[in-house]
Amino acid sequence: MMDGLLHGFAVLSTWQNLSLCLLGAVLGTVVGVLPGLGPATTIALLLPITLKLDPTGAIILLAGIYYGVAYGGTLTSVLMRIPGEASSVVTCLDGYEMARKGRAGAALGIAAIGSFFAGTVGILGVMLLSPPLAELVIAFGPWEYAALMLAGLSLIAFFAASGLAKAALMALLGLLLGAVGIDPIAGTPRFTFGIPELVDGINITPLALGLFGLSELLFLALVPAGRSEILRPPSSLLGFLPSREEARRSVAPVLRGTGLGFLVGLLPGGGAVLASFLSYAVEKRLARRPQEFGRGAVEGVAGPEAANNAGTAGAFIPLLTLGIPANAVTALLLGALLIHGVQPGPMILERQPEIYWGVIASMYLGNVLLLVLNLPLVGLFVRALEIPRRFMAAAILSICVIGVYSTNLASFDVLLAVGFGLLGFVLRRGGFDLGPLVLAYVLGPTFERSLRQGLLISDGDLTALLERPIALGFIAAATLTLLAAMLLRNRARVAD
Repeated sequence: MMDGLLHGFAVLSTWQNLSLCLLGAVLGTVVGVLPGLGPATTIALLLPITLKLDPTGAIILLAGIYYGVAYGGTLTSVLMRIPGEASSVVTCLDGYEMARKGRAGAALGIAAIGSFFAGTVGILGVMLLSPPLAELVIAFGPWEYAALMLAGLSLIAFFAASGLAKAALMALLGLLLGAVGIDPIAGTPRFTFGIPELVDGINITPLALGLFGLSELLFLALVPAGRSEILRPPSSLLGFLPSREEARRSVAPVLRGTGLGFLVGLLPGGGAVLASFLSYAVEKRLARRPQEFGRGAVEGVAGPEAANNAGTAGAFIPLLTLGIPANAVTALLLGALLIHGVQPGPMILERQPEIYWGVIASMYLGNVLLLVLNLPLVGLFVRALEIPRRFMAAAILSICVIGVYSTNLASFDVLLAVGFGLLGFVLRRGGFDLGPLVLAYVLGPTFERSLRQGLLISDGDLTALLERPIALGFIAAATLTLLAAMLLRNRARVAD
């Protein structure tokens, strides 16, 4: 393992990869600061640009944005009570109240230190768990991969905020979009409607840029411009240090949030958002003075901030070793790997170790950069909120159009992105979550190909599954996931 990590730092030591790691961390922070933009939109915007980079550099940049967002979202949550990103929603409750009491620096300092610790432990967990998991998956055949993809698709039931029925419709649409192009077994075109440009399928670049980038522009146009009060951050580094009592009360929540967040990141539908909410609930339940929560309890900042960073790191294990994304952002990262010719899964450690270990090394360095940069430059990052919306919208539109066209130098892709932009806007206005669509679009082709290969090998005999205990285990996991999701939703409905 140490040899692999040293190899990763050797890969990272080039000027290009070091610059991309720094750029990803800074961009992630800025994206976290800007409410509404989000990591999914930003990664979608940068997908065309990364096509000009080598695969390792591209993933280092995009991964830096993903784990950097949690840091940036904390700034606006504490100083403005506006979550720059969904995983920072919980921080608004007590972080802003601490700031109103003159403890903004302490809240930001505790969040940064807790996030750094949790991120470091999470990365260590990725290093320890990924290799043995990859060795297990190497023995998989078509039936196992088909069942694994089915289990991945079942995650839709967990991270579908719009409801199970709407999530199922989005998943069906994603499967249909993923099926456009050449049949993987017969080799004949399907669902192309006589359009030659669709023979190679729908590229993820116009799909992602349309659904997330262009639809976001339409939402920006609808939201009236306004200014919120920004509480002043400390002017010196000493102002970010918590008091001895605040530090003492933060230790246990950070440790609990780290462990809980990492485990949640491994689970179906897990990740930073769910981890932060669960951590807040745990800390409030265990607190000696639960009445302080919502009024400036330091535990309500320390635990969730550690949990969302550990959850982000934990989500990389199923992504890299199984090729299973747990949310829309990791689905886009999976799409980025695929368009660069990288197939995430157990063989990535054998065939492309420079990518795996390079990303791990960049996460270590990025975690340090985020700690070093965020506190001294907090004032500069908050200034990003003063960018006029018309300039931001023009920049997003330019990046979208140029990026989509430059991918294949095809005007058809631009029209496709515009169509997906309108579709994404309509779906979001209707309360549909785009995450299940992207997840199904990414996993659907692999599921279909593996299932049909298994059927060909067994001459169409589905009972061959009975001889594959691992595949049966994944099918059972998918069934339990769906049942658990329905049970939780029914309980929530009864509670309401």
